[in-house]
Amino acid sequence: MNVLVVNASPRRDGNSARLALASAEGAREAGHVASLVHLDDHLQYFLRDCRRCRNALGQCTIEDRYERLLRDQVLPAEAIVFATPVYWYGVSGQLKTFFDRMFCFIAASQPDSERFVSGLSGKRLGLLISSEETYPGASLALIHQLQEYARYTHSALVGVVRGIGNKRGDVELDPSDPLQAARELGRTLALGHSSDYRIDTERPASTWLRQG
Repeated sequence: MNVLVVNASPRRDGNSARLALASAEGAREAGHVASLVHLDDHLQYFLRDCRRCRNALGQCTIEDRYERLLRDQVLPAEAIVFATPVYWYGVSGQLKTFFDRMFCFIAASQPDSERFVSGLSGKRLGLLISSEETYPGASLALIHQLQEYARYTHSALVGVVRGIGNKRGDVELDPSDPLQAARELGRTLALGHSSDYRIDTERPASTWLRQG
């Protein structure tokens, strides 16, 4: 698979970045092609009022590297792993802006919106969270947001890893070994199970296929 790992922390050497790097390494170990990007290199501006800033052709006129990131790396990726710290019990501002600005490209006024809708759909997704707090509820809003993004784009959220740490490198001391878990998530992106059962969903008696 073509795997994109997105570090959404402003720290290039922080705990989220370490989790992201481990996940990319795991994906490569499994034979996938994995790229790691830092959102700070691509995002400079928030979403604006599209009715005011689109050009005559309906194209977004915000001038930073976001559109290039979207076209060249996000759309071709078959799997995306997002790494973010917990900021005020939500994702980082960089990651929130990453999602917000997608609107400009999937809206009907975008000339090739069908390409973006198709390219953003049907991916396998992973989430890596770094958090100073050990309180389990601290990361629930982040998981819920990515789960809803997965549902909206007909994608599959196949794994979540949380590492506890504040200072740079603290996740390396977390006894739950989140770096190994992030590496394993990268390795198993193609195999992870994702389900969203409804009352009338037809499903086998066993989640995993048995051998023999």
